[in-house]
Amino acid sequence: MALPGELWAELTMEKRIFCSVLLFSWAVYLWEAFLARRQRKVYRTTTHVPWELGQIMDSETFEKSRLYQLDKSTFSFWSGLYSELEGTMILLCGGIPFLWNVSGQISGRAGFEPEYEIAQSLVFLLLATLFSAVTGLPWSLYNTFVIEEKHGFNQQTLGFFFKDAIKKFIVTQCILLPVTSLLLYIIKIGGDYFFIYAWLFTLVVSLVLVTIYADYIAPLFDKFIPLPEGELKQAIEMMAKSIDFPLTKVYVVEGSKRSSHSNAYFYGFFKNKRIVLFDTLLEDYCALNKEHSEGEDGEDDDTKSKVKNKKQGCKNEEVLAVLGHELGHWKLGHTIKNIVISQMNSFLCFFLFAVLIGQKELFAAFGFYETQPTLIGLMIIFQFIFSPYNEVLSFCLTVLSRRFEFQADAFAKELGKAKDLYSALIKLNKDNLGFPVSDWIFSMWHYSHPPLLERLQALKDAKQD
Repeated sequence: MALPGELWAELTMEKRIFCSVLLFSWAVYLWEAFLARRQRKVYRTTTHVPWELGQIMDSETFEKSRLYQLDKSTFSFWSGLYSELEGTMILLCGGIPFLWNVSGQISGRAGFEPEYEIAQSLVFLLLATLFSAVTGLPWSLYNTFVIEEKHGFNQQTLGFFFKDAIKKFIVTQCILLPVTSLLLYIIKIGGDYFFIYAWLFTLVVSLVLVTIYADYIAPLFDKFIPLPEGELKQAIEMMAKSIDFPLTKVYVVEGSKRSSHSNAYFYGFFKNKRIVLFDTLLEDYCALNKEHSEGEDGEDDDTKSKVKNKKQGCKNEEVLAVLGHELGHWKLGHTIKNIVISQMNSFLCFFLFAVLIGQKELFAAFGFYETQPTLIGLMIIFQFIFSPYNEVLSFCLTVLSRRFEFQADAFAKELGKAKDLYSALIKLNKDNLGFPVSDWIFSMWHYSHPPLLERLQALKDAKQD
């Protein structure tokens, strides 16, 4: 009987590559499932508020958050299993070369000969994203209208959901297809140093998208309203000025018409920074209720009543503390550091892509024996061959993110916002039904933000002072 090592040695290089990709994919899935199982055990067994949380969380909220996170974890298990099985079947059944051939037939009927690889690539990309959207739709519906609805977060009607999904798909294609066609063209004509031009192109695209997203893309999905003149706006402007943050505008986004989760962020380059606050973050934002009462879309009626009755959010002082934390990321250079790390990684990946793209065995491993399409090469190398590197990088970035979060909290403390940030974190955790107890391995691997108790402990001394 042949040993596993002997069987492996008898495989061709193409088979080895294919099996390695498949085995690693399942190894990652099993690792994630193991971590999720540990965390679900925490959800199931931690049924009473731990003594260290007694002063900051009542038993009713604790139980709500426990059940919410347990439902989310169970859903994640089944959706993850389906995704892994679907991906495995696509690889085993030759789904990628099949879809490529179908794309060639469609582009051929449209008048494009086989040498027009970019046209065939765009058809392939459109079909692949359409397939992904259709197969993911039932899971998205269940998550929104069962889990999020059950726990009081969903604010969407079914009509709004489908209109939003169609709009997202169209906007995504309007960006993805032109960008991909230009990238493929650059790779085709770039010569030996195409990877430098491809990297520069993706750098420019990413900077442009970051710049225009909140002004031109996000308003297609949510309504942005300038924050009215008043104490909150004046206090935000004063805080921004005190740290030399070049603030130009402050917006409130009506995130409440799709979900009652809350958030805040800033965007923009150089001297043109804007701050965006979700309406669900603001406890006393009366202007938004007025906007809701003047709404034009009749299908949002259910949403309006839900939002009006929803009591959550932070007081003005707490909102300022949250913004002090966010602006700390800017002042401490976290945003620039993340951009630099991202672009260094992008350059490295394109360089390695240039080294590997000529290896015909990579294409043959996935069923492409006669042709080596550039788009397929990008998919194989970036998605499959780089997957071990991507897992390690993701973990390192998670560790770095937690470090940045502690530093941003410390910056807010220096602004004198420790007490307000302390209470804001508790409120936000309550509003979003965050569960404050976690398995240490699950937390270490997944949490880009430190657990609530660790953040509160770091703020506690300054708060008492």
